[in-house]
Amino acid sequence: MKTTRSRSLIARGGPRLSRRHAVTGAGLGLAAAVLPGTMPAAAAHEGTPEATAGGIDRAAVEAALPELIGLAEAAVANGDVPGLALAVVYEDEVVLSAGYGARSTESNEPVTPDTVFQMASVSKPIASTVVSAIVGSGAATWDDPVIDHLLGFQLADPWATRELMIGDFFAHRSGLGGDAGSDLERIGYDRAEITERLRYLELASSPRSRYAYSNIGLTVGGLAAAAAMDMSWEDASEALLYAPLGMTSTSSRYADFEAEENRAVLHVRIDDAWVPEFTFDSDTQSPAGGVSSTANDMAQWLRLLFGNGTYDGAELIPAAALQPARVPRMSRGADPITGQPSFYGYGWGIGFDASGATTLGHAGAFSLGARTMVSLHPADQLGIVVLASAFPTGVPDALAASLFDLVAHGALTEDWFTGWNAIYDSIGAAFAAGGASYATAPASPAPALPASAYTGTYANDYAGPIEISGTDDALELRMGPEPRVYPLRHSTHDTFTYAIDLEPPAPLSGVTFTIGPDGQAESLHVDYFAGNGQGLFRRVVAD
Repeated sequence: MKTTRSRSLIARGGPRLSRRHAVTGAGLGLAAAVLPGTMPAAAAHEGTPEATAGGIDRAAVEAALPELIGLAEAAVANGDVPGLALAVVYEDEVVLSAGYGARSTESNEPVTPDTVFQMASVSKPIASTVVSAIVGSGAATWDDPVIDHLLGFQLADPWATRELMIGDFFAHRSGLGGDAGSDLERIGYDRAEITERLRYLELASSPRSRYAYSNIGLTVGGLAAAAAMDMSWEDASEALLYAPLGMTSTSSRYADFEAEENRAVLHVRIDDAWVPEFTFDSDTQSPAGGVSSTANDMAQWLRLLFGNGTYDGAELIPAAALQPARVPRMSRGADPITGQPSFYGYGWGIGFDASGATTLGHAGAFSLGARTMVSLHPADQLGIVVLASAFPTGVPDALAASLFDLVAHGALTEDWFTGWNAIYDSIGAAFAAGGASYATAPASPAPALPASAYTGTYANDYAGPIEISGTDDALELRMGPEPRVYPLRHSTHDTFTYAIDLEPPAPLSGVTFTIGPDGQAESLHVDYFAGNGQGLFRRVVAD
């Protein structure tokens, strides 16, 4: 295993859909799935939680590192992940930066601290830092209405359109449902078109009344903040955060990730083996899940956070601009492992560890093959980032929890891996169960009508047109701006199924036609869009 020492105590090197290419928002919200998805706003606190210092010292941190390394090595050796990288920062010093395992199980090239991983939802606290830099520049505030900067933006509710602020979208309290817009991303709509089409969705709740983790929602907030600088999101992230910190391998563009030779590919578990089966272009939701970075680069970001915006003696972001993101805005219920209360700020999870110390953090996941975690104890100036190229696995969360446990107690007080692996295994199982109602064909299916009863074009304002074409034995559904083709399989009577092919193992979804008095289908219900209340598509009648 390669070892280097530079500013560290220990550093070790250790839109196209197919089975190989999935350009979707799949799995970006998985980090939220381990906590309750919707909680009343009334349970949240508007004050900053008391920062309870654990009274740790450098000796305790240094003593924990060898055991943390052993846990990481064991996770790879046991097959819990194919590869991972991590960094630990204590009091403005990178005390550990390391890589373990392989970037790909096909090539077996080693992971190093400079291997680039996709961050998934750990992009959200990074995005929060970018917006803090914009706020610090004076170009915008967290309380600016989005429409002040994102001209033409509109939601179905006029009050929400007028009043919702950048911070509301970063706190997941805009009223949008959790999957708002993500279904459009999965069929190929780009960021601008999705943002435009949000106006056709009824809000899932009153603004600021409930927490609903929304990738597209947070993206709207980021786009508005960048527009205040007359910059794209990607350019603002580079200019205001990555370049000043020397994060030369970090980007908010998927093309930059793909161009990196030293990158970790996504892996999913198939037949008890880690397989690099998918790719994922996350540009559409870049503020929410589109960052790629390395353990070494992420360590510099942690140093900036612990410096309250000051890095190597220079103030890059005023502390007053960072602080609002660390205030609890919405309750998320109890932590699934510790039982401690959990909150959400502006792009940050805020809570307490098993000893009651205040934490900042965020998990990330792509069901197509990535897991990430960042966890900070601000009072102790101790933080960790863990990057893994696999799903499902709880290794990143378990390693973070193990570090703080070791530092606080000198030994592990519990097996964090069992609990966290079980949580993510259950999430993976939920995807495997997707479409279960269609997995078994009816015992005595009613026959379908001739294909001519179903073929034609159907549409609604939100998702646009859907075309049904083909013959009695080979009907196809086409949808999306550059239509993607989904073969239909007859289920019973006027109901057909198709494989979504977005989340492994490609759950089935259903479409049901409503037949008019003339024997022709007059509308089509698509289960895939029903969660956003947009399942009904009416036949388009030619003039």
